[in-house]
Amino acid sequence: MPLVQASNTLSNFTGTANFMPLLGALIADSFAGRFWTIMAGSIIYELGLISITVSAIQPTLQPPPCPTQMNCKEASALQLWVLYISLLLTSLGSGGIRPCVVTFAADQFDMTKSSVAARSWNLFNWYYFSMGMATLTALTFVVYIQDNVGWGWGLGVPTIAMALSIIAFSVGSPLYNRIKPGSSPFVRLAQVIVAAVKKRKEVVPEDPAHLYENRELDAAISLHGRLLHTNQFNNATDSKPPPLYIESRNENALSEFFQYGQLEFYFLPHLLTCLASPFNKLAL
Repeated sequence: MPLVQASNTLSNFTGTANFMPLLGALIADSFAGRFWTIMAGSIIYELGLISITVSAIQPTLQPPPCPTQMNCKEASALQLWVLYISLLLTSLGSGGIRPCVVTFAADQFDMTKSSVAARSWNLFNWYYFSMGMATLTALTFVVYIQDNVGWGWGLGVPTIAMALSIIAFSVGSPLYNRIKPGSSPFVRLAQVIVAAVKKRKEVVPEDPAHLYENRELDAAISLHGRLLHTNQFNNATDSKPPPLYIESRNENALSEFFQYGQLEFYFLPHLLTCLASPFNKLAL
């Protein structure tokens, strides 16, 4: 594969792999749940690893060797399609794994402030330490196998490790604490934006107690306390909700204060940070 084509393929793979977690998180939070999203993503990821390992072992799925590196024969359309499908499967699989692993692990423990302070260890420290050690192993041990033994074993080792992890994860499934999925956070955030536009001319009450809140509807997204009221973006909430909303739970009727707080304090800062990240890397 020419260098330019290889660079484009790598860029497309990286972009797809970084976009898929957004879709995976949406699926997990909306209806599938974290456990089944991780399981489905792991299986898809494993299929991608198997296919790319087979392509490294099977000579018919590779272009002929070119020791001189001159006038080398490029890969055929079939060989490229096998490579592209393998990369796509690993991208799709990572989209189900990456956004759910940490939160699913946190679901297994009491993450209240008092409980975390009482423990002598920290879940997230151990998680990122494990990720760092896995990265170190991949960049040393696995790369050594690829350079000195062959690409078949170099790709086969991660494939076998992933298969063992899927087995271990499925065996422990009866012991897991599974949180039922709630409504999609993107739907709630869209409701806030629509309500803010519609109510931009409304007069906000001076007493924050008149702002609309529904603790029953927010139970699934406010497990560890509620947000404080602010004076920013005041037209996003409704001061006099109609009683019909409480009975019918028509979530399109108005925007609730806690939803608005999620948009202001969590979504917008994270979105702006993600948008600015590529420019920061270019500047560095």
